[in-house]
Amino acid sequence: MLRIKAQEERPPEPIANERDVFSISGPTYLTSVDWTCPDHRRVIAAVLVKSVYLLEFDRQENRIGDEALAPPWWEFFHFNPVKLLVDDVDYSIFGAIFEFKPPTTPTEEPTVLSGNPRLDNAPKYIVAFRGTITTKDSRSRDISLDLSICQNGLHRTTRSALAIRAVKDVLSVTGVSSKVWLAGHSLGSSIATVAGKEMARSGDFLDTFLFNPPFFFAPIEKIRVEQIKTGIRIARSLIVAGASFAAKSLQRDKDSSFAKLSAWVPLIFAHPDDPICSGFIGYFKHRTKMEEMGAGAIERPVSGICFGARSGGSRIRCIFCHRRA
Repeated sequence: MLRIKAQEERPPEPIANERDVFSISGPTYLTSVDWTCPDHRRVIAAVLVKSVYLLEFDRQENRIGDEALAPPWWEFFHFNPVKLLVDDVDYSIFGAIFEFKPPTTPTEEPTVLSGNPRLDNAPKYIVAFRGTITTKDSRSRDISLDLSICQNGLHRTTRSALAIRAVKDVLSVTGVSSKVWLAGHSLGSSIATVAGKEMARSGDFLDTFLFNPPFFFAPIEKIRVEQIKTGIRIARSLIVAGASFAAKSLQRDKDSSFAKLSAWVPLIFAHPDDPICSGFIGYFKHRTKMEEMGAGAIERPVSGICFGARSGGSRIRCIFCHRRA
């Protein structure tokens, strides 16, 4: 009897998460970008951070060519990744340098730096950093970096050094700090903070978009009694301020560029449902109260501590994202 060997069935191809498919979840409504509009600028920065996540997921899933999910996210807005930032420990993609190449017409010179009023506020390059990925290929390295934030040591890691070098290289090409943006999410926002502070010390103040940056203080938002929360925050502020002022006095002696940090104003976008960053909401409400009481100088030092980078004199502007964002 002739026996026919059944053909082995191939496992089905993994179905992409709809949130990663640009045509389904991307901001396709934004067909004309107003580079002076804060919301448009925020969307572009967020899209490129999303692109970095997908670059790493594409690498891990071996998605190339038409199967890759990342390209539509940057192509829609006329960006192109000119350099991928690869970690030297796990070789994962943790960031990318994106170049903006706006479409041109035969009568319009292709320029971003000058000559076109529509593009005067557009970046030439955006350096974007992803946050923690918990898949097996990147889990160990990313979590170790998360722990370094808690220990105030992220600035001493090789990933931070790679990020700083990349940003310096971009600045050396453009020569115009206003044409370079930084953007990051979660762990990536801390990396962007480290790089941004380093550039500020050299007098280069980069537009910086920080999405859900880590806030590593004891969570007190669940406490229902407002007076208790206020008391805890004031006590914490006094402790942190004392340590910070002492550190600053030493830093001023070592670093004559310390005062330059005050001109750098990163933007924070904090989501109220994210436990890692939601403490910022209570913090900034408390900071406003302290300033109304005439004690704002006591609370400001916390700004430099909560990123896991070296505390500095930079100011921070916080924007709370809606839950649907």
